[in-house]
Amino acid sequence: MNADGLPEAASILQHTPNGVVVVDEEACIRFANPAFRRMFSLEDAELIGWKAEELLGSDFFERAIASGGELTVRGRVPRHDLHYCATIFRVEGENRWSGIFVDTSEEERARAALAQVRSETLARAEQVILRQMQSAQEIAGLLGETTAETKGLLVKLMDLFRRERVG
Repeated sequence: MNADGLPEAASILQHTPNGVVVVDEEACIRFANPAFRRMFSLEDAELIGWKAEELLGSDFFERAIASGGELTVRGRVPRHDLHYCATIFRVEGENRWSGIFVDTSEEERARAALAQVRSETLARAEQVILRQMQSAQEIAGLLGETTAETKGLLVKLMDLFRRERVG
């Protein structure tokens, strides 16, 4: 702990479940905590000096640096099967930018699975409606046939009764 009784930032950075990376004004990585390395399956790789864009597949660090402001982004790195939400900001008093990355892969997989279930449910509902319509048409056809037969029989009976009454 420091003089204020607060835990040292280094300890927090080592133990947080969120990925933390710091880049310089050229968007080259200067620090990456263990969670960031795990997210990108690069626990043993030396990341210092890598361009952030090469690793992330996005130029959002460059955009944040160019604007001098904060940026919140969602991203995906297919080769690592990783989805994330990140906040990029300038480190106060330095010419460096930091990114805090939250792994949203599980949420994205759950969202995709739910979308798949919805899609399958809609497809099944369409099939049920189609079958119901076909059944209704078949029933209507059969009712039409039997109604026509019944009408024919009743007309003959009515004619027979009329002839008997007249005759």
